[in-house]
Amino acid sequence: MSTDIAFSLGVLALLGTRAPLSLKVFLTAFAIVDDIGAITVIAIFFTETINWVNLGVGVGLLFLLVALNVSGVRNTLVYFLVSVVIWVSFFESGIHATVSGVLIAMTIPMRVRIDPEQRLEHVLHPWVAFAIMPVFALSNAGVSLGEGAAGALASPVTVGIIVGLVIGKPIGIILFAWIAVKTGIASLPRDISWVQIAGAALLGGVGFTMAIFVTGLAFTDEALVLQSKLAILIASLAAGALGYLLIRYSRDIESRLE
Repeated sequence: MSTDIAFSLGVLALLGTRAPLSLKVFLTAFAIVDDIGAITVIAIFFTETINWVNLGVGVGLLFLLVALNVSGVRNTLVYFLVSVVIWVSFFESGIHATVSGVLIAMTIPMRVRIDPEQRLEHVLHPWVAFAIMPVFALSNAGVSLGEGAAGALASPVTVGIIVGLVIGKPIGIILFAWIAVKTGIASLPRDISWVQIAGAALLGGVGFTMAIFVTGLAFTDEALVLQSKLAILIASLAAGALGYLLIRYSRDIESRLE
C-alpha cells in the first residue's frame, strides 16, 4: 500500500499537457489518502507498547496547534517548536513518529492571511524535494542485486507484491472511482477519460519510498526484506512505465475503442 506521491506526480509532469490538471488532482488526492492509510496501519499494527504519558503530551500539543490555528496565530517558529515537541512525544510514546507528521500537517494554517514569504510549504519544499526525500529513498532502498536476487524473483512474496501493485491496486482504484461516479458521490471531470483514470491508477502502483519503509517494519527476516524491496522496485518501475504509456497514448486508445 501507499503511493509515492513524488515519483507518481513526477511521471505526470513528464507528460506535460497530455495530463490534465484534474487528473493530477485525482492522483494527488488518492495518493494522500493512500499514505494516510499506510501510516494508520503503521500506528495500529507496528506499535508494541504505548507510553500513555508521552502520547497524552503529544495529543495535547496537537490540540494546542489547532487552537493556535483557529485563533489566528501565523508565526512559523511557534508551529515549528511545538511540532518538534510533538514529534519527540510520539516517538517516545512507542507510536511511530511518522504518524505525528501527518497529524501536525493537518494543523498548519492554510489561509491567505499568511505572508507569502513566510509560507511553511514554500520554505520547506526545496529541503524536502532535494534533501530529505532523496536521503529517505536511498537509506530505505538498499536493494541487493547479487546472487540472491534471481531466487527472490520466484518467491511468493515477490510475486504477490508485484501482482498487488501492478494489477490489484489499479483495479481497486478504477473500481471505486467507477462506483463513486455511478452512485453520484463524484463526477468524472469533462477533460479526462476512463483511459486516463486507468493510467493514473497504474501510477498508484508506484509505491517506492513508503512501501519500502513499511517493509522494514513488517519483516525481520533479511531474505523477506530483500524479496519485498526487489518486488517494490520492479513493480514501481513497471507501474510507472505502463501508467505513462497509457496516459501518453490515451487519445489513440480511445479512438480505437470508439
